Amino acid sequence: MGLDARIENGQRIIEGWNSVFKALSAEPRRQLIVSLLDAPSDQSVPLPESAVNPNVPADPNALRQELHHQHLPMLADRGFINWETEPLTATRGSRFDQVATVFKALHETSTDIPEPLVIGCQRLEREQQEYFGE
Repeated sequence: MGLDARIENGQRIIEGWNSVFKALSAEPRRQLIVSLLDAPSDQSVPLPESAVNPNVPADPNALRQELHHQHLPMLADRGFINWETEPLTATRGSRFDQVATVFKALHETSTDIPEPLVIGCQRLEREQQEYFGE
């Protein structure tokens, strides 16, 4: 592989990771990805409830607006999800695995995650409790 090809490949990889981490940089988007990960792969999830952190209730009308105008278009433009407006739902997109793999890796190593990043995340708390038998 020539230098130009290596640079181009490196830039593509960097852009891919930047896209994944930007998509996961907001809580509603993270919650939606986890909800889709927990659902059967061919099933849609209802919104806005699938994008809410259960520990931090949100105003459903405000969240619906944020999802419609900001979060869902961002995720859909990257191919991570598909969404419908009536009723407001989301399904896995063609590139869903690129964002899902981050959560799969986190869940597989949940016992190694520092406590401040676990407390308040029901799924990680449950996985640590199961592992440590609490």
